[in-house]
Amino acid sequence: MTRVFKMAAAVGKWTLVVLSILHAANSFYVPGVAPINFHQNDVVEIKAVKLTSSRTQLPYEYYSLPFCRPEKIVYKGENLGEVLRGDRIVNTPFALTMNTDKPCEVLCDKPNKPVKLSVEKSKLIAERIKEEYYVHLIADNLPVATRLEFFPNREGEDEQKKDSLRDVQFEHGYRLGFSDSNKFYLHNHLSFILYYHKEKVEQDEEHNFRVVRFEVVPQSVRLQDLKADEKGLCTLPDASGSVPQEIDPTKENDVLFTYSVHWEESSIKWASRWDTYLTMSDVQIHWFSIVNSVVVVFFLSGILSMIIIRTLRKDIANYNREDDIEDTMEESGWKNVHGDVFRPPQYPMILSSLLGSGIQLFCMILIVIFVAMLGMLSPSSRGALMTTSCFLFMFMGVFGGYFAGRLYRTLKGHRWKKGAFCTATLYPAVVFGICFVLNCFIWGEHSSGAVPFATMVALLCMWFGISMPLVYLGYYFGFRKQPYDNPVRTNQIPRQIPEQRWYMNKFVGILMAGILPFGAMFIELFFIFSAIWENQFYYLFGFLFLVFIILVVSCSQISIVMVYFQLCAEDYRWWWRTFLVSGGSAFYVLIYAVFYFVNKLDIVEFIPSLLYFGYTALMVLSFWLLTGTIGFYAAYMFIRKIYAAVKID
Repeated sequence: MTRVFKMAAAVGKWTLVVLSILHAANSFYVPGVAPINFHQNDVVEIKAVKLTSSRTQLPYEYYSLPFCRPEKIVYKGENLGEVLRGDRIVNTPFALTMNTDKPCEVLCDKPNKPVKLSVEKSKLIAERIKEEYYVHLIADNLPVATRLEFFPNREGEDEQKKDSLRDVQFEHGYRLGFSDSNKFYLHNHLSFILYYHKEKVEQDEEHNFRVVRFEVVPQSVRLQDLKADEKGLCTLPDASGSVPQEIDPTKENDVLFTYSVHWEESSIKWASRWDTYLTMSDVQIHWFSIVNSVVVVFFLSGILSMIIIRTLRKDIANYNREDDIEDTMEESGWKNVHGDVFRPPQYPMILSSLLGSGIQLFCMILIVIFVAMLGMLSPSSRGALMTTSCFLFMFMGVFGGYFAGRLYRTLKGHRWKKGAFCTATLYPAVVFGICFVLNCFIWGEHSSGAVPFATMVALLCMWFGISMPLVYLGYYFGFRKQPYDNPVRTNQIPRQIPEQRWYMNKFVGILMAGILPFGAMFIELFFIFSAIWENQFYYLFGFLFLVFIILVVSCSQISIVMVYFQLCAEDYRWWWRTFLVSGGSAFYVLIYAVFYFVNKLDIVEFIPSLLYFGYTALMVLSFWLLTGTIGFYAAYMFIRKIYAAVKID
């Protein structure tokens, strides 16, 4: 038993080691694709990804709006993660060549003739501007960014560091337009600024050029101010005399789409080019918050561990004293329920199935976070994180089935085939059902975020063709395995449970047990929500790995404390209660999600609100299964250890 609690104390020593590793892991970058070398005047293709808005949470294809189109539209083949994210990568008519500036060119086929927007299209553009949509483009797999403001350089920095990414703040994509006094203005001129880094080729005088930053300065310029000629060239007016291009949703509008290109040499190397997007948050503040959480959580955990260890040692010493029979008759506390503590609970099949799904989630999350911390699932590998998560969850079914089958055998279950089917379908069916209902609403909005029917069929085939057979395989071997060896026998007649105090109520326990794990991950939860709902890149997997370790430790310890109090009150019905109570932090995640919706997001329509709370419900359910499973197995090991340490006649 002492060995078990020494493990919790050793975590504090390992924390310092993990902190030093994480700092290196956050700065380490394993590219998702090999660098592309360009030569002078090589074509640099610009592709469109999608349109997004944090107000509607509904992505749309680029050509859902009447932008200028190339002669042939070619869509890139997306992976599973890109499809689920709503990415629809397509070519555009922008013509860029390496290290060749263009002052101003007209985009569409007819150089000197504007695009005539119908009333319907004008109304659609005005609606998208009102909903604050952003346009996302990529060049050499690098997303376009809009520079917001400049910050002064620190004293002592030389001229070569003027383009340091720490001096500039960016936002992803560019705004489709802006509104003022119920008037809508379209950004119809794009000034592209591309930065390249020279890579000298050995035994050759030429250089290889690599794109290291992709910026855009969107402008709204009235048709009359853009002087276009027959060759497709145009002239931009001075900034002081420029009038924006208004889009009147009540009538037809004439618009001229133009663009300019400017190239600049940069000292930023190709491996660091994603720092533009990965340094948008203050990492020092993040470090301070994480370290603060580490100190608080491990301080509280250390206190709890010391109290429990000292109390248990005293209890075990008292129980193992060979006193007279009268003292033995007066004993009370957790030893009194030794004949009922391992009595199988109600609905053992459902409990083991939920715990099996929790094991699946635990294995999947642990592997994904660890691999992503090493940089192998960086944002340059578009959609790789979600694709990897989906496939890993399928393949981790063998572990979920094994643990569920062995626990079901321990709980005196006999119908292993039905239990395996329940494990393979219970949680995935809830997820698929909610996602299907939400997908129907997204389909109705003609959004690119709607999962195509073929992809949905493919996911079903993966579920029934990969995950379910693996769950059955693991369940079969887990059920055949020897059940867990419980140290005490179970009485035939259940013991009467005394009346419990008010603070032993399960709902009070959920509120009390959820505070510590939620406090450990509160800061990271903000960054995760920002990445999901506000179109930000999430890259802080080093921090996330540390937070995950803290979450496991805090859930385990709070679960042990709660089950110890319950057994001291001579209530032996701990199986379901431990699973529910240790997942209590999911309740606080739900409360935080509601707070985030009210205070951080500007969502007022029904369907975006439905999407937010639908996906949030899935997150809360998954988090409840994860934390509940961690707490359950920690409490189970704790109970087996303490009852094995006492002498029972």
